[in-house]
Amino acid sequence: MSEPTTQNAANRNAADPSHQSGMSQQARDTANRVAAGAMGMGHDAAEHYVSDPAKDLFSLAKSYAKDHPDVAAMWAFTLGVVVGWKLKP
Repeated sequence: MSEPTTQNAANRNAADPSHQSGMSQQARDTANRVAAGAMGMGHDAAEHYVSDPAKDLFSLAKSYAKDHPDVAAMWAFTLGVVVGWKLKP
């Protein structure tokens, strides 16, 4: 006896387009909400793992160059020679 009522409910849901579009709209809204949350978390992770260490390394290099200007100048000269040599046509 439970099978005919289940089939009737399935037929009503299939015949009622407003019910289907409401469910798909709800699914779409949920997917958009999840995607926005993932995008925000990705942006925060990129800020934390990429930008902050890069800023820290740059400030560390500046402080090292202030403490040891001769060594920093030699590294800059050597790096310039190597890059110039590799970019030469």
